[in-house]
Amino acid sequence: MSRRGWLGGFYAVAAGIVAWRVLPAFAGESAVVIPTPAEDLAAGGATTTTAVFAGGCFWGVQAVFQHVKGVRNAVSGYAGGAAATASYEQVGSGRTGHAEAVQISYDPAEISYGQLLQIYFSVAHDPTQLNRQGPDSGTQYRSTIFPANAEQMRVAKNYIAQLDKARVFGAKIATTVEPGAKFYAAEAYHQDFLVRHPSHPYIVINDKPKVENLQRVFADRFRAQPVLVGAGA
Repeated sequence: MSRRGWLGGFYAVAAGIVAWRVLPAFAGESAVVIPTPAEDLAAGGATTTTAVFAGGCFWGVQAVFQHVKGVRNAVSGYAGGAAATASYEQVGSGRTGHAEAVQISYDPAEISYGQLLQIYFSVAHDPTQLNRQGPDSGTQYRSTIFPANAEQMRVAKNYIAQLDKARVFGAKIATTVEPGAKFYAAEAYHQDFLVRHPSHPYIVINDKPKVENLQRVFADRFRAQPVLVGAGA
């Protein structure tokens, strides 16, 4: 069973059940202003394409991209392992090869793959943490890009090299690039979690600051009304 740490406690989510006990406190993440990618993908003729990013708990990553203009959908799920182990309880063991990930469907005429990467590295998570994000630790919380094709892989790798060379972070980027992985949608109770549980301690401490950072750092990319997976959420 996976656990989420929060200020003063932890809670375990399984089939919607929440429990807690005292743990050390953790602070929310700060945004890092970074340059745009030197290389990007052309819009081409597609009206919708996809990107898959992992950056710790998928609740926060999903919430960030749900507020990005040009994003048509953002679904929490799992990538990096087999279909048979793509469930929350199994992934929480850290032994499935999966990472909690978000599949982003977007209009490349409105926002590019490189611009999504910039948001991912700047405000969606801390790319210098190895196999953890904030209070959550394990390979299932690793920072990973799952490229859909060779072009996405090239842009992602070149951008990581660009950011490392510019030394915009306090440490070397730990993000891996793992091609060929399939994405599996997470359970319904994980979708639109920030919208449905805005007062949840983990959300307040760890994820709302990410959305606020998006609005502050990428004001021209921010939209107030998030795009939701569940109708009427």
